[in-house]
Parts: sequence; C-alpha cells; structure tokens
Amino acid sequence: MLGLLWALMTIGVYITYRILDIADLSVEGSIAMGAAIAAQAIYSGVNPFLATLLAISGGMVAGLVTGLLHTQLKIPSLLSGILTMIGLYSINLRIMGKANLSLLRMDTVYTWFRNFGVGQNKFFTDLGIAQVVPIIFMAVLCVAGVVAILCWFFSTEMGYSLRATGDNPQMARAQGINTNIKIVLGLMISNGLVAFSGALIAQQQSYADVQMGTGSIVIGLASVIIGEVLYGKKTLLSRLIGLVLGAITYRVIIALVLEMGMPAHDLKLFTAITVAIALALPVFKSYLETLKKSMKEAA
Repeated sequence: MLGLLWALMTIGVYITYRILDIADLSVEGSIAMGAAIAAQAIYSGVNPFLATLLAISGGMVAGLVTGLLHTQLKIPSLLSGILTMIGLYSINLRIMGKANLSLLRMDTVYTWFRNFGVGQNKFFTDLGIAQVVPIIFMAVLCVAGVVAILCWFFSTEMGYSLRATGDNPQMARAQGINTNIKIVLGLMISNGLVAFSGALIAQQQSYADVQMGTGSIVIGLASVIIGEVLYGKKTLLSRLIGLVLGAITYRVIIALVLEMGMPAHDLKLFTAITVAIALALPVFKSYLETLKKSMKEAA
C-alpha cells in the first residue's frame, strides 16, 4: 500500500534524475508541502479532493521556484534545490501553524471510496483488510492515471522536447528548443507529483508532519534504481511500470529488514548503502568483464 503511494514520488524523482539529468533536492520540501497543504485544507473544511489538487498546485509552484533559480539566476541545480528545500521548511510550518497536524476522524479522499462501498463486503472483512482496500483502490487509480498521462505527454512534441533537453541540451537548443522553459516545466511536473504523493500519504497516515520529507530523495532514488535494475528500462511505459514496482519492492525490502530485527533508526543507513551499491553496479559489471577478459587472455 505505501509502495503505491510512494510510487508517485518515485516517478517525480525519475523525471528530474533520469529525464532532465538534475539532482533535485527540493522534493524533500515539496513532499512535506503537499502533505501540509492537504492537511490544513481538510482541517479547514475543504473537500479532500480539492485539497489534494491544491497540494499538487503547491508542489508545482515549488518546482517553478527551483526552476527559476536555476535557469534565470544561474544558480546550480543542486544548490537551487537545496535553497528551495530550506525555504519550504519554514513555509510548511506557516501553512500548518505547527510542526504536525492531525486528521483523525476527518474525511479524506479514501473516506469517499469507503462510503461508496469499496472493500466493504464480507470477503474483505473476513480477511481483515476492509479498511485498507479503499486506500489501495485510490492509490492504484492515481498511479495508473499518472502513468497513462505521462505516457501520452512524453509522446507529444512538448514531451519529446523535454526529453531532448535532458539528453543533449546543446543539440536541443540548436533545434530551436527553449531549454530553460523545458527545465522549469520538468521541475514543476516532478514536484507536483511529489506533492501529490505527500498529500495522499498524509491522508493515509491521518496526519502531516513538517519532517516527513527528510530522506525522501534517497527513498526515491532507491526505488528508481531498484525498478531499473530488476524490471528493465526499454520503453517509457515499461520504465514507468518498473518505477511503480521498484517503489513497492523497496517497501517490501524495508518490511523484511525490519522483520529480521534491524533497528528502525538504521533504515536510512541501509537505504543509503542500497542506493550506493545499486548506482555502482555498472562499475562492478565493467570491472568483472575486464577481469574475465584478462583471465581469458592469460589462459
């Protein structure tokens, strides 16, 4: 369940990390921003679906700020993301008015599905999962919708130009593409998806916390790498599906590690090591191939 909710964040990280070739740290602030906006809006009596849309809009604004810092003020992308992330911490506190905000006994997007009868039958009740079925149903709908929309978008002229900007910005500019606009657009889409994920996670957890984004970039990268290594990266659709499966696999790995007795405070170290190993796999593979070739020549 959590893997599906974090899959949206993983797709957002993929857009900047793989498509735009930018390490965007502002996602650590925008995921908390999405949660903060959604929680405060619901707490104030706003319809949960509208609150979620407001959260997505807030994330897109955060991406816009990062993009403008990078493209217009010529601040390096890494530093632009850090500046936005730091600024969002205070903004998120302003939005919620305190460090955390509870949504207990309040309607969320999942309540609508529950009231509609999703999962509320004898089969799911007997299994003891009647309460989580609406969450899974909503998460599957959101993830499937995002994957479908992105597959369509990246097959359009604008989508191809955005991909070209990340692949070869010099060639893209030579073809008349305004790469600055495409970078800003990519960052807005990415942070919008991350905030979407934060809004859904906050409603699932029934609270939003200003610290919930800490380490999320590492989780996103881990899910991206796991998805690419285990499920391949041929077509765009297969990559996006692989990202979703990567996010789910990461959560399964974390659950298994905790079940084996690893202390919860060691999870971030475990994640960091996992990402480092995954990123170094091409180097290890090249080293093994060179070693194998040397052994053949020696024989």
